[in-house]
This record gives sequence, structure tokens and C-alpha cells, in this order.
Amino acid sequence: MGKVYTPTAEDFPTTADVVVIGGGIVGVASAFWLSRAGLDTVLVEMRDGLSTLTTPNSIECFRAQFTEPPMAELALPSIEVFEDFAEVVGIPGYDISLRHQGYLFVTDDPDMLDDLKAAVDTHRSLGVTDSEFLDGGELLARFPFLSERVVGATFRQKDGWLSTHEATQGFAKGSSAAYLVSTKATGIRRDAGHPGGDWGVSAVETTRGSIATRTVVNAAGPFAGVVGRMAGLDLPLEPVRRQKVFVSPKPQIPQDAPLTIDLVEDAYWRPETGGAYIAWVDPDEPAGEPAEELPTEWDYAALVLEKLIRLNPFWEEVADSLKSEDLHPSAGQYVYTPDEQPLIGPVPELAGFYLNCGYWAGVMLSPEAGKRIARLVTGEMQPEDNLLR
Repeated sequence: MGKVYTPTAEDFPTTADVVVIGGGIVGVASAFWLSRAGLDTVLVEMRDGLSTLTTPNSIECFRAQFTEPPMAELALPSIEVFEDFAEVVGIPGYDISLRHQGYLFVTDDPDMLDDLKAAVDTHRSLGVTDSEFLDGGELLARFPFLSERVVGATFRQKDGWLSTHEATQGFAKGSSAAYLVSTKATGIRRDAGHPGGDWGVSAVETTRGSIATRTVVNAAGPFAGVVGRMAGLDLPLEPVRRQKVFVSPKPQIPQDAPLTIDLVEDAYWRPETGGAYIAWVDPDEPAGEPAEELPTEWDYAALVLEKLIRLNPFWEEVADSLKSEDLHPSAGQYVYTPDEQPLIGPVPELAGFYLNCGYWAGVMLSPEAGKRIARLVTGEMQPEDNLLR
């Protein structure tokens, strides 16, 4: 079983086969698979617990409805891990609160219908055989909370959400890695001691000491660019603030609904414990610096509700009854790359330095992305076979 602890001088590990930097779900899943591959694995996390920065500020969802082959290649096996999580981590009965309530991408714009139908065809070509195109009549019959304005959608019932905290902790408990919390990476040492004389990593320096290693995985989420600079690399990563609001329980919120995304407004919601999470992807939100504390805008909830009401009219009744204490905002950071797909695998310029970062969809892709890192590190997978290199 993995050990999560704040190290002291007596129990700080000074060597490791591989060091993972970053204790969100992506980093912890990476450490899980690396340790399962038989490598002496140490993860360092600057905060006082795993899964305490970006991961819990996500909306905790997963989907297989991707049209980009590299993303679908990660999404499908990741969902299979979530569905069989207790057996994968080797902890009988372990529960990550998996809910298959679906993802609904819906529109009231007729000009989008051909693209939605084409998306379903692409899903099928990528192995997702159970997504559907639904027209307006089918939508209203199956999801009566929607406005009569809707004209079409794609839907997959087996998409859904889970507890990211429990999933992250389950990966940690099911591994044999050491997870050092309150331990911040401060530098990466390099030398020419790798096979063939290649210039590569030799140690990770932390606030508690140095760990000699020939393999480092940068899974530092919004701080992955900072870690890259420690290794002399300028990675194309842009952290962008993303807000969400938990709305306290209200009887008007249908708890059997899927995650519902208005494709015109780019606003979405899903039920949660009698209430709901609501959010909107603001296209004008600028890239910023990585941060542990992020402000929330006082009017964000009102903006999101206004957008949601268009296709989800029940939100108007909910909004009329809301008080300030019913709204619980929070914010995290997506990390964008130029093609909006993650960076995974070894960096050719620095032997032994691997990336598993650049995510706006880290939760849903983390199981297979972590497994891919382990396969690349051990040589089971060749870099040229990795579409996200």
C-alpha cells in the first residue's frame, strides 16, 4: 500500500527509480502505474495533501464523446478503469461514487445539427458505439426539463462523474509508491551520466532534500511550466482560471439529469447531492500565472444562470429563490497547449524527463495517461507510437 506522509530527515528517500512531481489525480495515477511496473517511485507534492489544488476544483466528470483520436484513445480505457476501479487498485469494495448519468451536448441552433451528426459518426469510428444523436422531439421526451427551443444533441448514457478525491486516494492506496506531501520541488539537477552520454536528469531538489534519480515525470498541473523551467525547458503551457459554483439543494433541480452543456453559450450544469454544479467557459478569460489561490467573480453565478435559463427553464425558478448563502463559488486552472491536447512522454532534449501535463480534461484522462507514462518509461511503448508526444 502506498504511503502518504510528510517526510522527516529520518524517513526522507534520497534515491528513487522515478520521481513524479505533482500530487493531483494525474500525478498520483502516474505514480500508481509506475510502481505497479516495479519501479521504486516517489511523488512530491508541495501542498499538505494529495488532490487539493486543481483536481477538486474540476467538475469531476468523464466522457467518451471525443472527436480527436488522441483524446479518445485515452478516454475509453480511462472510463474502463473507473468502472472497475476497486479491482484495478486491488482494494475490494472501494467506492469512487461513480454515476453513469450521461453527457448531453445540446443546441437550439439548426446550423449545428450536421456537425453533431458527424460527431456521432466520428465517435463510432473511434470505438464509441453507444453515443446517440437526438432530435428535438426525442430530447423533450427523454429530458423534459429542457426548453422547447432545443433542436438536437449528442448523448452518451455511460458518461458521467465520480468522486475525484476518492479516486486519487484509491490510486495512492493501491500503489507501492511513496507520496511526500508538504514537499516542494525546487530544482532539477542535470548531468551527462545517462546511457550513451546523453545530457539528462540526475536529481530532484526539494525543500526537504535531494532525491537522486534518472527519471522525472512532470505532472505539476498549472505549475508544470515552472517545473519545466527548472529543467531548462520552455513548455507551451498556459494556465487559465476556470470558475464553478455549487448551488445548494433546491427541489426544482432534477437530480436524474445528465451533465448538460449548452453548445451555443458554452455553459453547463450537473446535479450534485440535491443541488448542482454550474459553470461557463469564458472565452475571454486570459492566461495567467499558476496560483494556489484564485479569486472568484461576485457576478459569475448570475452570468452562468442567465446562460443556462435559455435551454433549461427551471433555472429561472431556482434563480428567483436563491440567496447569497446558496451559492458556493470556487476556481481552479485549466492548462492549455497550442492544440488543446495534453503533453505526454519523454522530452527529446533532456534524457529521463517526461511530461504528463497540459490538461483541461485531466480527471477524465488520468488513468490511461498515467499508464501510458509507465509504458513509455519502461520501454513497453515506443515514443513514436504515442500520439501525444
